[in-house]
Amino acid sequence: MDRISVLGMSSVSALGSNPKAVWSSYADEKPCFSVIQSNQAEVAVAGVSKTIDAALKQIAQQNSNYKRLDRTVLMAIKAARGSLQNLALDGKWGVNIGSSRGATDLFERYYADFLKNGSAHTLASPTTTLGNVSTWVAQDLQLKAMSLAHSVTCASAMHAVLNGIAWLGSGMADFMLVGGTEAPLTPFTIAQMQALNLYAKQTAGYACRALDLDKKSNTMVLGEAAATAILAKGTHKNAQGYIIGCGWGTEPLDHHTSLSKQAHCFQDSMKMALDSAGLNRVDAVVMHAPGTILGDRAEVHAIQAVFEESPYLISNKHLIGHTLGTSGMMSMELALMMLEHQQVFENPFYNQESDKPASLETVLVNAVGFGGNAVSIILCR
Repeated sequence: MDRISVLGMSSVSALGSNPKAVWSSYADEKPCFSVIQSNQAEVAVAGVSKTIDAALKQIAQQNSNYKRLDRTVLMAIKAARGSLQNLALDGKWGVNIGSSRGATDLFERYYADFLKNGSAHTLASPTTTLGNVSTWVAQDLQLKAMSLAHSVTCASAMHAVLNGIAWLGSGMADFMLVGGTEAPLTPFTIAQMQALNLYAKQTAGYACRALDLDKKSNTMVLGEAAATAILAKGTHKNAQGYIIGCGWGTEPLDHHTSLSKQAHCFQDSMKMALDSAGLNRVDAVVMHAPGTILGDRAEVHAIQAVFEESPYLISNKHLIGHTLGTSGMMSMELALMMLEHQQVFENPFYNQESDKPASLETVLVNAVGFGGNAVSIILCR
């Protein structure tokens, strides 16, 4: 495939909201979890800091329309501003930001108000539609861009990357702002994960035990985050890294949360990504690894089936939780940072089959969501 430049990448999460802070948080290797009361129980979550929360509230005050926007949109605006900072790019633009859940906070509050008063708020519909995420980002950046939002559950951000590659390849856009945003730390959203018996019961330390293949119960922890990147076709002097391969895969469903024990969708997506990059190996894989028993094991099985020698396996959800639709983009950011700093981090639970790579040249990133929709991309320096 044609090389795709990643010109600017920025995120907002429990790790921080600028590259230096994010990398420093990764280097600390400490879980970014706090404990909140939700649905009459204490649960671990990965929320942004008070400083970032104040910055989001400041954004909301900058425009009378912003006061009525959901937290997902405000986080996406902050991340997108960071991606475009110090870049002067002239051409045809597209904006594609995905989200698994969308406007969870506003939707839950508007619906509670409806049950109480029997009538809906005037702006309940336009401020809770998924499409308002990308359109408000484009408005904020004053981009006359094609604006597209979608939900492919936890693979939403990575599908935005695939869409960006396709739009650039078609010539319909010169630059694509792609990413994901998620603010799932709301009572009903947490309750949904608890109902599936996925949520971590532990609240201290490594509440999420992603890549612990011996755990006896599921340990998903929800986190909030937004992350965006600007993509352009070809080689650019401002590139932070390059996408040189991409792939996707699906598999027949046995259940609404289905993922086969061998994760055939991941096998297909990784093989396609390797083929498009002209490679048969990579130095490391930043895994989806949600902290569930089946999800973690199945992805490891898929990697073992695809690679003759296992790459070094990395995860970040034991530190930042599962940011649902944003999670793949957070993994992509980690991959780019590792390529830049030439450093990988050990998972505290997983017994690696290979040694730490002496140098990092290529990193594969995985993401998958309910419905068995897997995406794999390969990044290089």
